[in-house]
Formats: sequence, C-alpha cells, structure tokens
Amino acid sequence: MVRLPLTPDELARGRRLGALLRAARGPRSIVDTALRAGISPETLRKIETGRIATPAFSTIASVAGVVGVSLDAVWAEVSSTPADVGELAG
Repeated sequence: MVRLPLTPDELARGRRLGALLRAARGPRSIVDTALRAGISPETLRKIETGRIATPAFSTIASVAGVVGVSLDAVWAEVSSTPADVGELAG
C-alpha cells in the first residue's frame, strides 16, 4: 500500500500539535514524558518537531494525558486554520 504525501495543511496541523504538546510539557524531560506516555523519546521528539505530522490517536491521547492537556484542547489547536490562529491572536 502506497501512502500519499501529506498536504501542506496536514503538515501545518502536525506542527501545531507538536508545538502544543511541547509547550504543555514545559520543563519536564522528554525522556520522562515519553516513557510515562508509553512511547519512545525519539517518537515524542519527532511529534514535537512536526516530523510525525499524523501520530496515532492513542499516542496523542497518551502524551496529552501525561502533560495535562485535554483532548478538547488538542482538537481545538489542530482543527484551527492559520487564519483562525491569527484571529485568536489579534
């Protein structure tokens, strides 16, 4: 099965997701956070940098739970468009 390339919107969503989780992690170590979420530190690093733009739902839910972010907040962040983000900031 061939995986289609991600669209620019999907890549942007992945970067927003990563930034949200990184900010929520705060001063916690990436190793501790990843292990508590049941994933490898490298996987978390890739999510936070946007290199894994479409992680599995269970992975997102695990990391969000560890860093204390509700799935509603995650959804609000990743479902917004760049124009929405600009409106919120302005």
